[in-house]
Amino acid sequence: MSENPNNPGPYAPPPPPPEGNLTGISAEQRQWAMFAHLSAIAGAVLTSGIGGWGTFLGPLIIWLLKKDTMPFVEDQAKEALNYNITIAIVFFALWVLVFITLGIGFLIAIPAWVVIGVAWLVFTIIAAIKSNEGVAYRYPFTLRLVK
Repeated sequence: MSENPNNPGPYAPPPPPPEGNLTGISAEQRQWAMFAHLSAIAGAVLTSGIGGWGTFLGPLIIWLLKKDTMPFVEDQAKEALNYNITIAIVFFALWVLVFITLGIGFLIAIPAWVVIGVAWLVFTIIAAIKSNEGVAYRYPFTLRLVK
C-alpha cells in the first residue's frame, strides 16, 4: 500500500492550534477581565467570606475604573459583580430562613452554603480562565442587576 500525503490516516495527530489571539481582544483587556473575576475570590479570602461584601467590591472597583476605556473588561466586571451580588442575596436569604425558624433552618442552610460555596468557587475560576482566553463568560443563575 502506498501512503497518500493528503490522507494521513485515522491515527494522525491533530493539527497544531492557530497562532495569536483570534478574539481581537488585547492581552491587557483579557488580563483585567480575569482580575475582575479573581478579585471576588481575593475579597472572600480577605474579608467576610463568600456572600459577603468583599466578593463584589473587587469587581465593582474594576468595573468603575475600566468601564469607559475597556469594553471587554466592562462586560466581564459587570458579569462578576452581578454574580457575586446574586450569591450574596442567596446567602442572606438563607440567614433569614435560619432566623425565622429559630435555628432549625440551619439544617437546610449549612448544606446549601457548602454546595453554593463550592459552585461559586468553580464558576469563578472557570470565568477567570475563559475571560483570560478572550471569551465573554456568562455565569449561570445570575440576576442581571447592574446593566
